[in-house]
Amino acid sequence: MAGAPALKHWRTTLERVEKFVSPLYFTDCNLRGRLFGESCPVAALSSFLTPERLPYQEAVLQDFSPAQVGDSFGPTWWTCWFRVELTIPEAWVGQEVHLCWQSDGEGLVWRDGEPVQGLTKEGEKTSYILTDRLGEGDPRSLTLYVEVACNGLLGAGKGSMIAAPDPEKTFQLSRAELAVFHRDVHKLLVDLELLLGIAKGLGEDNQRSFQALYTANQMVNVCDPARPETFPVAQALASKFFGQRGGESQHTIHAIGHCHIDTAWLWPFKETIRKCARSWVTAVQLMEQNPEFIFACSQAQQLEWVKSHYPGLHAQLQEFACRGQFVPVGGTWVEMDGNLPSGEAMVRQFLQGQNFFLQEFGKMCTEFWLPDTFGYSAQLPQIMRGCGIRHFLTQKLSWNLVNSFPHHTFFWEGLDGSHVLVHFPPGDSYGMQGNVDEVLKTVTNNRDKGRTNHSAFLFGFGDGGGGPTQTMLDRLTRLRDTDGLPRVQLSSPKQLFSALESDSGQLCTWVGELFLELHNGTYTTHAQIKKGNRECERILHDVELLSSLALARSTQFLYPAAQLQHLWRLLLLNQFHDVVTGSCIQLVAEDAMCHYADIRSHGNALLSTAATALCAGEPGPEGLLIVNTLPWKRTEVLALPKPGGAHSLALVTVPSMGYAPVPAPISLQPLLPQQPVFVVQEVSPSRSCRARAVLGCSNNLEILSSDLEQVARWGLGGDGGEVPTDSASRPPFTKTDGSVTLDNGIIRVRLDPTGRLTSLVLVASGREAIAEGAVGNQFVLFDDVPLYWDAWDVMDYHLETRKPVLGQAGTLAVGTEGGLRGSAWFLLQLTPNSRLSQEVVLDVGCPYVRFHTEVHWHEAHKFLKVEFPARVRCPQATYEIQFGHLQRPTHYNTSWDWARFEVWAHRWVDLSEHGFGLALLNDCKYGASVRGSVLSLSLLRAPKAPDATADVGRHEFTYALMPHKGSFQDAGVIRAAYSLNFPLLALPVPGPAPATSWSAFSVSSPAVMLETVKQAETGPESQSRALVLRLYEAHGSHVDSWLHTSLPVQEAILCDLLERRDPAGHLPLQDNRLKLTFSPFQVQSLLLVLQPPEN
Repeated sequence: MAGAPALKHWRTTLERVEKFVSPLYFTDCNLRGRLFGESCPVAALSSFLTPERLPYQEAVLQDFSPAQVGDSFGPTWWTCWFRVELTIPEAWVGQEVHLCWQSDGEGLVWRDGEPVQGLTKEGEKTSYILTDRLGEGDPRSLTLYVEVACNGLLGAGKGSMIAAPDPEKTFQLSRAELAVFHRDVHKLLVDLELLLGIAKGLGEDNQRSFQALYTANQMVNVCDPARPETFPVAQALASKFFGQRGGESQHTIHAIGHCHIDTAWLWPFKETIRKCARSWVTAVQLMEQNPEFIFACSQAQQLEWVKSHYPGLHAQLQEFACRGQFVPVGGTWVEMDGNLPSGEAMVRQFLQGQNFFLQEFGKMCTEFWLPDTFGYSAQLPQIMRGCGIRHFLTQKLSWNLVNSFPHHTFFWEGLDGSHVLVHFPPGDSYGMQGNVDEVLKTVTNNRDKGRTNHSAFLFGFGDGGGGPTQTMLDRLTRLRDTDGLPRVQLSSPKQLFSALESDSGQLCTWVGELFLELHNGTYTTHAQIKKGNRECERILHDVELLSSLALARSTQFLYPAAQLQHLWRLLLLNQFHDVVTGSCIQLVAEDAMCHYADIRSHGNALLSTAATALCAGEPGPEGLLIVNTLPWKRTEVLALPKPGGAHSLALVTVPSMGYAPVPAPISLQPLLPQQPVFVVQEVSPSRSCRARAVLGCSNNLEILSSDLEQVARWGLGGDGGEVPTDSASRPPFTKTDGSVTLDNGIIRVRLDPTGRLTSLVLVASGREAIAEGAVGNQFVLFDDVPLYWDAWDVMDYHLETRKPVLGQAGTLAVGTEGGLRGSAWFLLQLTPNSRLSQEVVLDVGCPYVRFHTEVHWHEAHKFLKVEFPARVRCPQATYEIQFGHLQRPTHYNTSWDWARFEVWAHRWVDLSEHGFGLALLNDCKYGASVRGSVLSLSLLRAPKAPDATADVGRHEFTYALMPHKGSFQDAGVIRAAYSLNFPLLALPVPGPAPATSWSAFSVSSPAVMLETVKQAETGPESQSRALVLRLYEAHGSHVDSWLHTSLPVQEAILCDLLERRDPAGHLPLQDNRLKLTFSPFQVQSLLLVLQPPEN
């Protein structure tokens, strides 16, 4: 009997509904086949190709040639502009009319000179609504332009997504026509797909699942795709189902529109500008049509690009921000890497970002937004709090390879004790599409059930852009409050965190870094980018300091605020999480290197300008200024330029954050305060009958001797005391094998004939730092083939492929022969294709030995490291991070321990036991590990995707080894690493240089680091002569410290990291000194208002 109840088989019923909505099967008679009605071709189509990314005004003036559907265009990174002339048939009055467009590239529709919508097949945007209801008086003819980039949503990889781009790829236009769109069919399709999702998601043992399936089946029964008059009955069945409400205890999902756009990755920076336009103009269209829709958008740099290139779109974004629908989030210039940037650079991300958001959108962000970065420094909570941010959203730790992170909502306690509220969307994605399975996963996957009843749900195509679609919004709106599912509300980040905060009493706290157990290779990949980052952080530090001192000393000097902002923004742009990490294509790496070159050249010019201003009116003799940009007095060997491009060595003493005149010629210098450097090479008996001791004096005198005791003097210029004869102060002579010993009275370094370190002795105690029977400075190669993410990952199993590189005896030679500096150098063939040369350098009075290294590297999937086995035993090693340091285990007891087989550090790593330790310093490396007692520094990788040329070529870098008595804090390891990274400057000036030394700032406690001196950001008139100082506690201690300054300070006030004054932060100035109190790893900022200049 027709319509009688029938037994239903689960699978056949499910598949019946699936086929009814399928885009592949039975489209001649199913519902999907009726989504579009009548269609007609476009009236005319023409195009032109260009290698440039032209602005619209230029593009429309070019010569367009006739085109047709099926045409191919390219190659990769070119642009094809289409002129699309349309005539809408008269019979379509009253209908919704779309331009249906499908092409392989990313498209942007222009109408009346403005961008109106993105068209991207991969982002499910393949039609543009010409009118939602064609009116009698509406124009029937119009002309559109479609700008199509010759790249896909995720670049143009050859064969796989992350492969290097295929430069000859071509793209095709496969559809360009007008069609009537049936909105009622679309709504039915959304409902049927959701009912299918509920049936599948809740499963066969759930009552609500069967209700969903039976409702969908009944809708198929009553709905005749060919008879639209049957649609309302089917719609009513769906509405009845979705109208059945859930209970009060239902979990609430906060659905926030989002479009994560990598600022550069598998496409260049310039393409990102267009990705932003394509994505955000589509979001604007959705905001217009859906007043409840809220779109969160991060990265000030991208908004600044849109402001410059698409001012009309920027104005629309500002308007929707006023309505509360467009919500800037994150507070940073870009979504930077969370590991490698310095502490000061992280502060500048927020300073530049928050100021931009305030200026353009009237408010600062209250949440940090970093969904896709490869780990999160333990100092981020303090930096966030100092920048007005208490909430943090990410999801990347869901990528952990080994351990599942135990929380989705929790408090994060940073290195100094600062707390922020953190939320990871439990769906483990920032690119949801509003499907039922994602909604259910958000609830079931939540690791804080019972502690909190709210979760974020970020929806919209991401990474390459695209963003939300109307279909996603329709799904989420339909699921607003339906029995059997969590409650879904279109929400904002502020509403989400307010809900989480109001019910946070049971939340757990995670202390310390959020370490991502994946992508460890990004600490090393693209070494030139890493080096550029470290160098440019130093250059900008030095420029700001010297410019600040010039501002305080000279009434004529103009602080280069605009130039510095531009250079900082270039550096911050390069600190995006796929650029400084090296996980980008070759085009991006080349752009990044150009940015670094700009910072170097303009930065050095600004240094010269500031130095000239500091010397104005000085009576001194020579046009050279010796500058110390660190906050303690330094006595170091410096290479001073001589006419003709040569250099001469001099021992110079420069006060803290100040300058000194060029020292007198060496022959006129008094006795060295320390022992000079002795260099001794043991020559094999086959070459000579005795050892050859090369002892440097000021006149490079060489003395051949069988014993050091025959040397009568060691002062410079021939005057001096006796050579110490105790065994602790002179090199032992036991071998005659070509090895070299360097000794400066502080440390004694012995190199074997191949350049490996056989001994490193702390002379005062005679304590050996190298493990017994082992050698240091051992280069090792590993096979480096990850599972997929080539530039990103180094896997634990690479450690099983360790191959020590063995040198050839006899390649070690003496370089600089002692006195102020001693050195030895050697060559090492790493592989048949790659070679290394190294100079091992020891300076007078220096507590560490330096290894200046040059590598010609031509490898594929190899990893080069250098190892130092230490005569030290400790279960934890210490690594420098931003504004401090932390400990990580040296053992693999637990899965959390061995997941950290490769970690990141900044300028130093230290392994200490009670009373003694060994520190490994570097000037541009970030990857490191300490396993057992072996300190290892990661030097070079050789991935082939997404940049097949990554790391190929010549590299220069320096690392250093510092044995020390006592703790690394008391021994001065932190200062030593700063000295290695911030060399003394010898700056030429056009006129006379000062004849006397001068210091601007000094700090009484070695635990307190004066990190930054800069002009205050633009504020009150008085702030043009105000400086901001940033200091931090570096030892991990509570300490009081005095800051001394010789500058004319009128007022001193504590401020936050955004330079906003603390109302209770006025500090009394006593004898040009300020007293500051620090807790462990605390960062403090200080506003110094300078006295007005005298007339």
